[in-house]
Amino acid sequence: MDTASLQFLFFGLAVALVSNFSRARAWRSIVLLFASFIFLGLLAHGAVVLLPLAGFLLFGYGGLILLQRGWSRSMVWTILAVLLAYIWLKKYTFLPASILLHHYFFALGLSYVFFRVLHLLIETGDGNEKRRVGFGAYLLYTLNFATLVSGPIQRYDEFARDQFAEEPIALGPRTIGLQLERIVRGFFKVNVLAVLLNDLQQYALAQMFQPLPLWYKVFAAFRLAVVYPLFLYANFSGYIDLVIALARLMRVRLPENFDRPFSATSFLDFWSRWHMTLSTWFKTYVYNPLLLALMRRISSLSLQPLLGVFCFSVTFFLVGVWHGRTSEFVMYGVLQGGGVATNKLWQVALTAAMGRKGYKNLATRPVYIALGRGLTFSWFAFTLFWFWADWKQIDRIFTALGVMQWLGVWLAIWLFATIVLAAWEGLREALLSIRTSEGPVLTNRYARVVYASALGLIAVLITVLLNQPAPDIVYKAF
Repeated sequence: MDTASLQFLFFGLAVALVSNFSRARAWRSIVLLFASFIFLGLLAHGAVVLLPLAGFLLFGYGGLILLQRGWSRSMVWTILAVLLAYIWLKKYTFLPASILLHHYFFALGLSYVFFRVLHLLIETGDGNEKRRVGFGAYLLYTLNFATLVSGPIQRYDEFARDQFAEEPIALGPRTIGLQLERIVRGFFKVNVLAVLLNDLQQYALAQMFQPLPLWYKVFAAFRLAVVYPLFLYANFSGYIDLVIALARLMRVRLPENFDRPFSATSFLDFWSRWHMTLSTWFKTYVYNPLLLALMRRISSLSLQPLLGVFCFSVTFFLVGVWHGRTSEFVMYGVLQGGGVATNKLWQVALTAAMGRKGYKNLATRPVYIALGRGLTFSWFAFTLFWFWADWKQIDRIFTALGVMQWLGVWLAIWLFATIVLAAWEGLREALLSIRTSEGPVLTNRYARVVYASALGLIAVLITVLLNQPAPDIVYKAF
């Protein structure tokens, strides 16, 4: 079974249906646990390959028991041990090959399981939240099939609030209709938009290495850079739409992971809208503690912006390392951190030069907003070369054109993104301004039914009649 496929969708709907046979907490937990085990079995194709993951989970739970029994002094060593076990199982390329497992084992979703285990250890060990997490609850939280492979990353207290509630959250006809609409929208994103965008990217990539006229290769480079961020968004956010809707039908609320990221007017704003559960996790457990620790030791107010820049750099370096095992992902993290840090320094410099009021007025001007939105998109598009390509491919791509041609490409992307995204925001605002007594016309139930029906029909035609397989969920690899 592949994620975001029709099989996965039918599986999730069947689980949601069975889980609603009873409102009892025990029944819903049993259904989710068995469904998660079945899902693991369908993905892994054998019990033996699951042994390393099982060992990692047991190791994490052993550390959790120690912390629950008051062994708070063991917290640092427990977290370090879990971190080292994760690095070993992920097979990072800086590790000696001789110490790694050379037989295939199931590792899909390990990064998300790691975050959930680490979250439980930290919150239990610091004493801020007194809780007892039984082994069954631990397995439900870490192996929840809706969040196992690609997130979103959910806090335990949010999961437990819904999953273990004596009276489950309401699930009326309107809620069911909204979730079914979201399933159609997510399925369309993954199986139609992502398919189309992936084909466009592959076609542009092939043209970069063909003996074509220079202007043709420049246009191919432009398309190669522009299309991949859109593909990644359609691919990943579509999957997130599916799992959030399926979980809601099981009476569990998952956190949102995207908030119209390409509407962001700065790179700082972008990372508050893109993969939000990941950025929130790193902000909570890396950025904030590191910044507070530095501020306790360095009291100079003039250095505080630089401390924030340093913490951004460290945080996004780790974001890159989390994404993959190779140096390409380290570079990806460095570039993300560089974008956020530069954005922060730019804000500090403008505030110092213009004053808070002057900078605030500038930041509300439409031209400044549009240029910032375009620059954010173009920088993100540039960083993603290290997300999907290896060093050999990157070298071939960037040597296919000269320096001046690439500068022209990036300026064209900035201008293109500035104009198109501004036009999109204006069109969206205009359409939403058309209202009736029930609210915006485009969001009423009749329009949503027509919209969802059309998307569903197109998606089914492409995936079933044309037998066009969707590209795998990108974040499944992490």
